[in-house]
Amino acid sequence: MSRRTVNALNAAAVGPYSHATWAGDLLFCSGQTPLDPGTGKLVDGNVADQIRQCFDNQFQVLEAAGLGSDDVVSVNVYLTDMGDFGQMNEIYATRFSSPYPARTTIGCASLPLGARIEIGLTAKRQS
Repeated sequence: MSRRTVNALNAAAVGPYSHATWAGDLLFCSGQTPLDPGTGKLVDGNVADQIRQCFDNQFQVLEAAGLGSDDVVSVNVYLTDMGDFGQMNEIYATRFSSPYPARTTIGCASLPLGARIEIGLTAKRQS
């Protein structure tokens, strides 16, 4: 089986991976850190700016795959400070509509390039 991958022009990658891979009707998206796709560097600003950039990057990947936020079935959020959970939750609620995707939020010691947040997700093509 050959991999069917998706790479978005407006999302950065910091390693040897695809932005997403199809498995049947499921799209497994790699985690996105808050990299500015124009510079390849972390966005300047507070954690809210980093959260928004992660979602912007993920939604670019979804768009490149022909999908949108309503196709997302599961989200994994990684925070280096669980004190940022409230801000993440507020911004998350503006990016999805009810019924919301399933979600896991994990506190972790560190993320690539010093990011405070990373977001991965799974989406399903509607039949």
